[in-house]
This record gives sequence, C-alpha cells and structure tokens, in this order.
Amino acid sequence: MNKHPESQRGVTLIEAAVAMTLIAIAVSTAAPGFQGLVARKRLEGVAAQLATDLQTVRTEAVARNGPVRLSFHANAAGSCYVIHTGARAQCSCGRPAPAACVDGAQQIKTVWLPASQHVAVQASASSILFDPLHGTSTPAGTARVTGRQGAIHHVVNIMGRVRSCSPEGLLPGYRPC
Repeated sequence: MNKHPESQRGVTLIEAAVAMTLIAIAVSTAAPGFQGLVARKRLEGVAAQLATDLQTVRTEAVARNGPVRLSFHANAAGSCYVIHTGARAQCSCGRPAPAACVDGAQQIKTVWLPASQHVAVQASASSILFDPLHGTSTPAGTARVTGRQGAIHHVVNIMGRVRSCSPEGLLPGYRPC
C-alpha cells in the first residue's frame, strides 16, 4: 500500500480561467496608458526631428553660402515640411514622396507626416528663410508639432536660434510657452 498519495500535477480548468481573467483585467487597464505613452513618444520624436532640422537649415545655408528655406505644407492626407533652396512657391510636399521643386530650386530633405499617425506640423509662417551670412532667419516664427498628447512649439527668433516649449507646460521636460 502506498502511504503517500501522489500529488496532483497541472492546473484545473477553473484555475486557468481565473488566471486568464486576471490577465485580461490587467491588460485592459494598462492598454490606454500604453497608448498614451506611445502617442507622447511619437509627438516628442517628431518635435526632436523638427528641432534638429531647424538647426540643419541654418547650417546648410552657411555651408552652401546661399539662402536655404524651410517650408510647411498640409492637406487632408497629412502635413509635411521641406528643406530647400529657392523661393517658397518653388517646392511643395503634399504626399509621401520627395518634394516637387521647379525652376532650379533644390530639395534637400522632406519629412511627411500622414494624418493616420495623429501628429501634425504647422507654422505661423508658411516658410522661414535662413541667411547664409549671419545665420539669421526671416521671418521669426513658431513651428508647432501637435498630437493627441499635446503640442510642442519651436520658436525661431530673428537670429535663427530655436527655443522649444509646450503650451501650458503640459509635457514634462518642456518649459511652458
């Protein structure tokens, strides 16, 4: 005779159902927070890219010894900006492809943000021109990156310097505008 009955191995159906219910509750609670985090990181990533590109435009103007421009465009499919030479009207970006430039203008870089990403870029001026001699910009303006989690503004002063802020200080790491 066996003095010790064999211990039961495995999980019962009820135990598995309880565990799955607890996992489902935990996931459904965490999912909205995770989606918010992803949206905020997407917003911050686009804003960081735009801040870098604003410095790139200034550097390109000095390196090329000629004016370089950053132009903003938007339509129902999304928004974009293009770094280019020439006049504002000579380059446009309204689709996920390189900018279309005419009359000798040269596209340097195009960034397209589809509306499906829920992040957009716009500016107080449709185009900012950077002068090669002093690195100054005309006009001074504000480039805004907006998303579901707030907005980040890049304020470009006449000296071509960029200051970043968040309206109402909603995003950590950015001072209030």
